[in-house]
Amino acid sequence: MLVRPPRICLPVLARCARFSTGNPPHLNETSIKSQTQPEQQRFALTEPELASMVIRGRAIYPPTPHPRPYNIPVASLHFRSHHPFLLDLFAHFAEHAASALGIPASRPVHLPTQRSMWTVIRGPFVHKKSQENFERRVHKRAIKAWDADPEIVNMWVKYLRKHMMPGVGMRVTKWERAPVGIGQQVFQRGMEKLRLDTDAAKVKTLADKIVQQELMANDSDTPTKMVPDKQ
Repeated sequence: MLVRPPRICLPVLARCARFSTGNPPHLNETSIKSQTQPEQQRFALTEPELASMVIRGRAIYPPTPHPRPYNIPVASLHFRSHHPFLLDLFAHFAEHAASALGIPASRPVHLPTQRSMWTVIRGPFVHKKSQENFERRVHKRAIKAWDADPEIVNMWVKYLRKHMMPGVGMRVTKWERAPVGIGQQVFQRGMEKLRLDTDAAKVKTLADKIVQQELMANDSDTPTKMVPDKQ
């Protein structure tokens, strides 16, 4: 499990990483006046600016959650591994990646552990009455994402697959929203492919041809009776 240190305010960390408290001797009057600006104006950082800054120890904290305005699911990620520590570590990494891309995602959910057991004999001759048990456990985690653009979701999945952790498997399920009126468009395309020629003369000619073919086939199939000659 990840050890969480005492919580520290992120603006304080950003202030320490971006600004220095000392005044170098080569500063002029304009730079000194700029340093005397109000603290709220100097350190009012937005989320993209804070995410682009390098802050030591950011990864050990929980990621910044994003609101879900429409609550429409777009992707579901399932992770599996035999090692729970590696599984939790990669799920934490995927959660931070989603937060950095602005994807509203859930916390990693613990799914039921799949447990398999085998019992085999130790040997076929002397030790045939002695048995040995083997066990395998598959730990599972799940993360669900909402209200994100399909391109951003694909970027998130490609980033996770590029930095995949050995010993951890991932399965991705994505839902894409179709545009309005897609059903009518599919129906029109199908009708255009199935539409026949409506010319009455051509239809009548084709029907007569089919009738003649059927009559010729029936005539050829009927057996001829042999009439004996009268003497």
